[in-house]
Amino acid sequence: MQKLLENLINLEETEMVKGRKYNNGGGKKVIVGVCVMEKKVKCGSEVFSAPMGQILERLQAFGEFEIIYFGDRVILEEPIERWPICDCLIAFHSSGYPLEKAEAYAALRKPFLVNELEPQHLLHDRRKVYECLEMCGIPVPRYAFVNRDKPYEELEYFVEEEDFVEVHGQRFWKPFVEKPVHGDDHRIMIYYPSSAGGGMKELFRKVGNRSSEFHPEVRRVRREGSYIYEEFMPTGGTDVKVYTVGAEYAHAEARKSPVVDGVVMRNPDGKEVRYPVLLTPTEKQMAREVCLAFRQGVCGFDLLRCEGRSYVCDVNGWSFVKNSYKYYDDAACVLRKMFLDAKAPHLSTTIPPVLPWKVNEPAQPCEGLTRQGSGIIGSFGQSEELRCVIAIIRHGDRTAKQKVKLKVTEEKLLNLMLKYNGGRPRAETKLKSAVQLQDLLDATRLLVPRTSEAEDIEHAEKLRQVKAVLEEGGHFSGIYRKVQLKPLKWVKVAKGDTEEERPIEALMVLKYGGVLTHAGRKQMSAAAFAKGLLDLEGQLTPILVSLVSKDSSMLDGLDNASIEMEEAKARLNELITSGVKAAQANGFSKQPWMVDGAGLPVNASELLPTLVKLTKKVTEQVRLLAKDEDEELAETTSYDVIPPYDQARALGKTNIDIDRIAAGLPCGSEGFLLMYARWRKLERDLYNERKDRYDITQIPDVYDSCKYDLLHNAHLNIEGLDELFKVAQLLADGVIPNEYGINPMQKLKIGSKIARRLLGKILIDLRNTREEAINVAELKNQCQSSTTSNKNVKEHTDHQHKSQIKNEESRRTSFTSDKYANVKTPERHVRTRLYFTSESHIHSLMNVLRYSNLDESLQGEASLICDNALERLLKTKELDYMSYIVLRMFENTEVNLEDPERKRTRRQLHCTRSTHYQ
Repeated sequence: MQKLLENLINLEETEMVKGRKYNNGGGKKVIVGVCVMEKKVKCGSEVFSAPMGQILERLQAFGEFEIIYFGDRVILEEPIERWPICDCLIAFHSSGYPLEKAEAYAALRKPFLVNELEPQHLLHDRRKVYECLEMCGIPVPRYAFVNRDKPYEELEYFVEEEDFVEVHGQRFWKPFVEKPVHGDDHRIMIYYPSSAGGGMKELFRKVGNRSSEFHPEVRRVRREGSYIYEEFMPTGGTDVKVYTVGAEYAHAEARKSPVVDGVVMRNPDGKEVRYPVLLTPTEKQMAREVCLAFRQGVCGFDLLRCEGRSYVCDVNGWSFVKNSYKYYDDAACVLRKMFLDAKAPHLSTTIPPVLPWKVNEPAQPCEGLTRQGSGIIGSFGQSEELRCVIAIIRHGDRTAKQKVKLKVTEEKLLNLMLKYNGGRPRAETKLKSAVQLQDLLDATRLLVPRTSEAEDIEHAEKLRQVKAVLEEGGHFSGIYRKVQLKPLKWVKVAKGDTEEERPIEALMVLKYGGVLTHAGRKQMSAAAFAKGLLDLEGQLTPILVSLVSKDSSMLDGLDNASIEMEEAKARLNELITSGVKAAQANGFSKQPWMVDGAGLPVNASELLPTLVKLTKKVTEQVRLLAKDEDEELAETTSYDVIPPYDQARALGKTNIDIDRIAAGLPCGSEGFLLMYARWRKLERDLYNERKDRYDITQIPDVYDSCKYDLLHNAHLNIEGLDELFKVAQLLADGVIPNEYGINPMQKLKIGSKIARRLLGKILIDLRNTREEAINVAELKNQCQSSTTSNKNVKEHTDHQHKSQIKNEESRRTSFTSDKYANVKTPERHVRTRLYFTSESHIHSLMNVLRYSNLDESLQGEASLICDNALERLLKTKELDYMSYIVLRMFENTEVNLEDPERKRTRRQLHCTRSTHYQ
């Protein structure tokens, strides 16, 4: 009897649902059931504290809906037959949620589902999510699965090396991303290459003000479970999250990516800072396809914008935007239309003239662009607005680069070459990884003579230098070292019944330098600058990988101007040795920058012998320090016992310079032996005693070496180093600028060849800024015109017509896919480009700016730089580390778009001197 009554009740309830009539005049309402865990929606007095509560409050304000909250007790304890009956159901999985039970309820009552329930199972498995995305043709990052049935299971198809992992033959070079396959596990790892310093960054759900942590000592991937490996997408330090409400509406927001420094940006109210962004047409279509593929009306996903393309990853069901009242308005309107289309389609086309919760708010006119500040520079006055800033910056301080060359015939070194070149006797190999360098160090330790009585003293000295470079710091992390082994001679040797080739001599080239060179001085300078500019925290490796992009082609111009530069150096040598004063006594008194060799000291030929004498004095002192160090090592080190390879030690952290100073050692990556090798090479190359010939091209290197030791090794108290620095500085101030052209015409020719690609990129930046500003201005004019037109229409129509116009405007604002996040026209923004480059490109760019009007095709054109500024630039003696050139473009918004006076560019050069000598 009880079962029969329950069936009759259920039948009656079903018939009531089928026969319900809906209208706007106080009749039956559409019942919306909210079947979610209580922690996901806050009701009552706290309704405005949660996004979902905000949206449901607005939905209810239409007067067409009755909202029923199921509650945790009903969801978890009551049978589905006792759950409230509803027309439309909002249900989504969260921790502890009985998804299968909700599916059974939906099958029984058949409500309209905003998010279908069955597909929610696959959202918890990233493997299924990626497979679904690919099957639907939605772009995803390149990825591969590693599936383990038990923790730490060894898999034949998975290989890990120092700088990559290989899955089923598919190789992922660092940086790469490692994600647990379970969608609710948010401990995502990013592994960085040894060339950038190595280490791992762990991403996690926000804890206080942190969303990630960098672990420099972690190099190996996890093995305790199953993971997805995917290539790292550099997104410029910005994450974009897309939120859909139905297939026709998407809202996108950007935030600082946790991969940068892990510090969460918050506003004064403590909320995370997020910025609405416009989606491209392609991205809007991707949002639609994600919504349809997973059958989730309300969902969110991560959008990766990388190198002009967009990719989708990590789809989440039922995701809402926080702290956006415009989004809450839009979402309520879209959900209203979805519910009415499903249950009362005759009402879905009728939109209230004014949204119910905004009846008392004044109408907001279309204001177009918001003016954000005005410039007061030049004749443009208050109408001048900054549009673009381009800075070209020389890289920061670094240890002088060094190179050791030696011919080797030792069997151990030849075998090592064959080991890493695939056994090919005529193929060269490069050794860069910690394992490879450790193998070389083991072999070199056995070959270095234990006494100074070796047959070939120079060869033994170079082997000691190689050993010292490899042993420096006790690790292979952070110090740039690379070895090239190139076969020079080979012979045929018998092997069984056949012959095979065997190398008998090879050229070994060891390149090494300071900590900054392991990832490039320019890249690390850019990362350090970004860290300070953006107030980031932590180590540079994640910042480098996330924010700094490398374009080697923009630094390849030196080869293009090699012939002209050799001519300039030959003429420069002639000027110095013959007497600068006599060569410059040919006029141009009013324009001293026009003479050949402008800026050279008049007594340059007299300074050269002094330079050589002081260089020898410094070199001898460093030699004695190196000798003491070498003898001490010989007494304390036993080469009979070769320590085993210790990866933890080989990949350890660098020692900080404070410890080295306290121990009386050189700073950076050098020991005394390496420091001596640096100075000994300068001494030999600067002056050839047998030929009595100076090499003036070594003057900049002598100056750099002096400057480095005065800045970093002043505690060594090397006598004569101060005096040598002053002499080298006088000569370098004249030599360095003239290496890029001995006169203005030659400077322009060399500069245009070296900086050609950089100049082209700057012109593209300026052109893009101009086009963007014109497009924004045109949109503003269209918006203003549209506003005026609407006002005229309203003045000549009756109340009913005005209501129809309002309805149509509301419909466009709420449902069109062309307007997102309340952005009707793009706000003005300043395009910013920061280029970190070499000294050669700073000189070249500056010369083009100074002398571009001398080009034959520009006869009669005024110079970009006035004579007063040209004279000041001539007196600027050095473009030191972090010198920069800044170009700024301004727009005069009060003149016509076609007027060339609407845009103008200002130039600024800032140079720096050594911090010790001004």
